[in-house]
Amino acid sequence: MKIVRRIGASPRERGSVNGQTCPDIFELQDGNFAVIGTDRTEALDSELPPDAGRADYERIVVISRETLVRAKADIPDA
Repeated sequence: MKIVRRIGASPRERGSVNGQTCPDIFELQDGNFAVIGTDRTEALDSELPPDAGRADYERIVVISRETLVRAKADIPDA
């Protein structure tokens, strides 16, 4: 599995100083996406709607709104 490109602005472009806040989104070679964010699984697991599920190996990761909004233009339509 390889990272092909960053999706959206880099943390530095979003104002991160010395890598202190680094949520990030990457497109992978297989077309999937990898996300760097804050693990909030414990806090949000019980908040998932009834039709949502999470496997033991999956985590709920939070990224800032700005990270996703600035990535919108780079996310392919298909």
